[in-house]
Amino acid sequence: MLSLPASVRVFLCLQPTDMRRSFDGLAMMVESEIRGDPGSGHLFVFCNRRRDRVKILYWDRDGYAIWYKRLEAGTYRFPASSEDAGHLEIRSSDLLVLLEGIDLASVRRRKRYVRQGA
Repeated sequence: MLSLPASVRVFLCLQPTDMRRSFDGLAMMVESEIRGDPGSGHLFVFCNRRRDRVKILYWDRDGYAIWYKRLEAGTYRFPASSEDAGHLEIRSSDLLVLLEGIDLASVRRRKRYVRQGA
């Protein structure tokens, strides 16, 4: 199981990804599809067309690392984006919920303070 600090930013690539891609291919997708910096230390999450495999690319101090999971049964349910963007930013806690098989659309959140400009 992953344990992530709340300050880590998590970006989901909403378009299906070829799971044969490795470090350089995924880093290139981060730059072109998500318009992010793959060396930033943030997590970039990719899923295949069948939604039964997920790869997470991140920079770990001195090089890229990939976390990869293949489900034996069931699928992941990525949230739909209201925008035409090919990516979506979620909380680190939402990533852990998503990996456990819980649909983020069915989760109800209580009202919390949100700092302006954040």
